[in-house]
Amino acid sequence: MTSQAFYPIGTPGQPWGEAERAAWLGKQVKHRSYADDVLSVIDQLREDFDVIEYGALDYGTEHFPLIAVRSRHWRDELPVVLVTGGVHGYETSGVHGALQFLRQHGQDYAGRANVLAVPCVSPWAYERIHRWNPSAIDPNRNFRKDSPSGEAAALVNMLEPLRDSVLMHIDLHETTDSDESEFRPAVAARDGKDFEPGEIPDGFYLVDDDGQPQPAFQQAVIEAVAKVTHIAEADSRGEIIGSPLLIPGVIKFPVKQWSLCAAITNARYATTTEVYPDSPRATPQQCNDAQVAAIRAAIDYALAHGG
Repeated sequence: MTSQAFYPIGTPGQPWGEAERAAWLGKQVKHRSYADDVLSVIDQLREDFDVIEYGALDYGTEHFPLIAVRSRHWRDELPVVLVTGGVHGYETSGVHGALQFLRQHGQDYAGRANVLAVPCVSPWAYERIHRWNPSAIDPNRNFRKDSPSGEAAALVNMLEPLRDSVLMHIDLHETTDSDESEFRPAVAARDGKDFEPGEIPDGFYLVDDDGQPQPAFQQAVIEAVAKVTHIAEADSRGEIIGSPLLIPGVIKFPVKQWSLCAAITNARYATTTEVYPDSPRATPQQCNDAQVAAIRAAIDYALAHGG
């Protein structure tokens, strides 16, 4: 075990209090614009899609509308295919991959499925290139009704009427070098625990729910993405980020138990993508393309195999 004493905030072995959280928040800097990068792109989609504000977040003087994009000709008898991105704001290709999918392929499923996409669940974190919200809370451990995360609570409330209508949910993420250099040390410091170094896999992988595995569905997504970018291999322990493999390129994780976004509905087919943007073998555009390939393969498989 390795002490987290090197992390610049907090006292080793002691969880953060209000002072430490305030010190952390004071170090966060805005690097990019949700309005320019996300909302302006969504505005360009309004001719072909319905755009819905399902909530809003007010952090200090900043106001963030929470936006969902859905099929213009929604039919209640059709299955819903759900795409979420930007749950962790720093995971850039999740946001831009969702937007690229909507631009290029969002209307491909007209008459067969209702497409519902939330490209940026966590706009404050998107602007700060961070994992947490301003309260140092990770939304992707808090997708439940009593959520302390405003980002998670708003999405849970929006999706509650659709919980049983969603056939497929794909949640778009990245695993980055900063997970190991910043975010995992930060969570150890925040929680007063020791930081145990891990290993960042080089390549794309998926996360399946070990309580409801769908290996054939996951395999279809992996095969599609492999045409765009390389797939992560298991480490010497036969794991990826400490979790066992379901099949090559797919790990098993207690998704519902940990209140992750991919478990927010009762979708039969659900997965979490993990793109590796820091690989010397992948460009930012390849990362976006990998997310799009994953979305399309997930929808195609779900529609072909039904509920």
